[in-house]
Amino acid sequence: MKHYNKLFVFLLAFPMSIFAQELKGDAPIPFDPTVKTGKLENGLTYYIKKNAKPENKVDLRLVINAGSILETDEQQGLAHFMEHMCFNGTKRFPKNKLVDYLQSIGVKFGQHLNAYTSFDETVYFLPIPSDDPEKLEKGFQILEDWAFNAVLTPEEIDKERGVVLEEYRIGLGAGKRMMGRYMPKMMHKSHYADRLPIGKKEILENFKYDKLISFYKDWYRPNLMSVIVVGDIDVAAMEKKIKDHFASYKNPKNEKPRKIYDVPNHKETFVAVESDKEASSAQVQLIYKDYDNAKPVVTINDFKKSLVEGLYSTMINNRLNELANSPTPPFTYGYSYHGGTWARTKEAYQSFAMSQEDKQVSALKVLVTENERVKKFGFTQGELDRAKSEIIAGIESDYNDRDKTESRRFVGEYQSHFLEKEPAPGIEWTYNATKKLLPAIELKDVNGLVKDYVKEDNRVVILTGPEKDGLKKPTEQEVLGALKINDAEITPYTDTEVASSLLRKELKPGTIVKKEKNDKIGTTTLFLSNGAKVTYKKTDFKNDEVLMDAVSFGGTNLYTAEELKKTQFANGGLTQAGFSGLKENDINKFMSGKVASVNPYISNTTEGLRGSATPKDLEYLFQMTVAYITDLNFDKDAFDGYKQKQSAFFKNMASQPGFYFQQELYGYLLKDNPRFFGMIPDEKAWETTDYQLAYNKYKERFANAGDFEFFFVGNIDDKKIEEYSAKYLAALPSNDKKEKAVDVGYRMLKGEHKKIVNKGTDPKSTVNIMFYGDTQYDPKEALAMQALGEVLSIKLVEELRENESGVYGISARGSMSKVPNGSYNFSINFPCGPDNAEKLTASALRELQKIIDNGPLAADVIKFKEAELLDYKKDIKENRYWLSNFNRSYVNGTNPEDVLKMEEKINAITAKDIQNVAKKYLTKDKVVGILMPEKS
Repeated sequence: MKHYNKLFVFLLAFPMSIFAQELKGDAPIPFDPTVKTGKLENGLTYYIKKNAKPENKVDLRLVINAGSILETDEQQGLAHFMEHMCFNGTKRFPKNKLVDYLQSIGVKFGQHLNAYTSFDETVYFLPIPSDDPEKLEKGFQILEDWAFNAVLTPEEIDKERGVVLEEYRIGLGAGKRMMGRYMPKMMHKSHYADRLPIGKKEILENFKYDKLISFYKDWYRPNLMSVIVVGDIDVAAMEKKIKDHFASYKNPKNEKPRKIYDVPNHKETFVAVESDKEASSAQVQLIYKDYDNAKPVVTINDFKKSLVEGLYSTMINNRLNELANSPTPPFTYGYSYHGGTWARTKEAYQSFAMSQEDKQVSALKVLVTENERVKKFGFTQGELDRAKSEIIAGIESDYNDRDKTESRRFVGEYQSHFLEKEPAPGIEWTYNATKKLLPAIELKDVNGLVKDYVKEDNRVVILTGPEKDGLKKPTEQEVLGALKINDAEITPYTDTEVASSLLRKELKPGTIVKKEKNDKIGTTTLFLSNGAKVTYKKTDFKNDEVLMDAVSFGGTNLYTAEELKKTQFANGGLTQAGFSGLKENDINKFMSGKVASVNPYISNTTEGLRGSATPKDLEYLFQMTVAYITDLNFDKDAFDGYKQKQSAFFKNMASQPGFYFQQELYGYLLKDNPRFFGMIPDEKAWETTDYQLAYNKYKERFANAGDFEFFFVGNIDDKKIEEYSAKYLAALPSNDKKEKAVDVGYRMLKGEHKKIVNKGTDPKSTVNIMFYGDTQYDPKEALAMQALGEVLSIKLVEELRENESGVYGISARGSMSKVPNGSYNFSINFPCGPDNAEKLTASALRELQKIIDNGPLAADVIKFKEAELLDYKKDIKENRYWLSNFNRSYVNGTNPEDVLKMEEKINAITAKDIQNVAKKYLTKDKVVGILMPEKS
């Protein structure tokens, strides 16, 4: 099982004695008995599972075991084109009625309703409400129509050509150009190298209608299909619906064989060194392809082997992470794993790294060396023990939440079972099997894998990176040279001692001086002796999750402009030094097998910490919080390592046209702001950065715990949180000072402006239309502004995508802020062809003007409400939603109880409210930014 720790299915418990008897090596892995599965006479496979999270919702999925790999030369791109056509008109839902109907019941196009096409499959996603028989019936009608009743008229096909070509256009760029050059080596003599799902532009523009129709008839057939239904449903009723809607269809009389394509082996080592002027990063990929074709995981022995592979990946990646966290990191990040390639039939051992632009060969050498170190010396017992504890911690967390798992996470598992024969035994079996088998795995089992992983044939090395003056491109000989390691120079890995504690300073516990309860929203607030407050909400949404958000007003707006300039790009690297005298690698080792994390941050107006833990490991979260606040290390070497990695990451970011456009646009709009120093750090910015000052300002920001409120949401034990709050949080230093969010007073450029930015060689443009300014914050207007963005998005998709075929994706978004100043912001964004940029900008503004003049259509307001209510009903039963509500209420000074009135507020929004905010805010000044290609 490739992803055993990703299984999220609940099985009825087996007695452990019986389970133990079943773990015979050649015994088959069982299939989850809580899943109803079957096959119709026509060959269609179905999976049905009752799962009540989220309530009153069902995830439907139609899976076609056919993708671009099955296209003829004249059909390249038509598997993906067919996916588009299924949304463009079916027998029961002609024209755009399908999307229109789904939006009317709260299903958002692109966000909820979606699909994808890959080499080997095409998959359609349809999440819908399950509490209405009519909506359920319509859902199955849609699946049936996608499968067999798409309307492929010449008119609709020609209209969709423009949309698909726009999607093709979005994919253009450095990555696609370089991939086109290395794919023939990566997938040597394989059909996969010639069948990228997006296809070829000339074919998409000119294919004959019958080519698309024949693809649909050949491959959209019952014996290549699966229907998956998971949700808050009646299983028997769903099985009947599947039979009613799919059993009558027959396979073609002379059906084409569903061929499986191989990736041939090769004795040579293929090297591809590709560069591009628009490439934003330097990357290294080392691939050792397996000799044999991938085999499905079927038996207990297969499952045990997947555990061994998981241990190997965990241990090699821990080593690579240690190198990345060193004072002189050889790469920004690196990882290795054994798993699938683009082809179903071929797996490979793959090592990957992102490096500095002039250090690709040395990064490759490090990857090779680490692989060879394992080959020569193997792993250590300490590494194996920690890897086992990590795997157990992960699977245990999944197991503990087995009855709180969302439906969407099951659906993918059954899809893999159908397409690739991946086992689906359920989390109960997986947990018990892992607990039983893992302790018996020895070092020799894991170390033995490397001989099959690392070899000198069937090997491919791919280097991709920027192309520019003064940067020497590695040669093939240099790359081949890096693969040859002097065995005598390789030394064993040194496993350092694991720390005994996260804290090194004794704490003087404080006390809880007062408790308050809010029964309306189910919170308890603890007032601590040092002035800090702890507000927590116990939930049963997840069994194994506790989330934390600590917040205090202040932030970088309290810095002078000069202090901000010297610290802005340093703040992210402060935690790289570790805490309590422990380096980051020491902390990672200590935390092996423990599930807890904390991340400090400093924003413009606040500072705080975000964290999460399992209930079992919650105390470690409190310890980390104390350590980050009171005992952050000062380590210039660690910071220099961070700076090196960040420099590698950001150095060529501006070569990307999209990023360059954003940088130039905001640089123009903020040119009068002395506190704006660009979006990415360049060499000059790094020279200006003052690590000592950043460290001092961090200590200043976190010096007063009395100015913090700590929010916790999840499966919380009252006694434990009181104990930890008094012991740890009440022990933090504090004073009586209370800070506020400060408005520094600077704003983006006012007036009507148009900024054209020329960058890139591909025929690609991006349009960004912006309205913004100061206003008195009003919560009703804020919701109306959000609604305006949603209803305008619906109209923009209808007009610019469906009617004009000018864009693939387009969206509008509106919001209002209260802190540090009342403001509004509204934007319309879309990519398009350069020749259409001005015309489509005018079309977008025309759609907006219709709402300003006449208000939105009542039907579109209903669509907004239905979608918002559907999301709200799901979100209100999620820990993260409640945590965000508490943070937002704290920052805005609003009542957290307002979250309970959201349904009422959503239902109260009228078309007039939306028209009013459009008139009030979007008839004033605007900014139009357009990215255009460089002039030839």
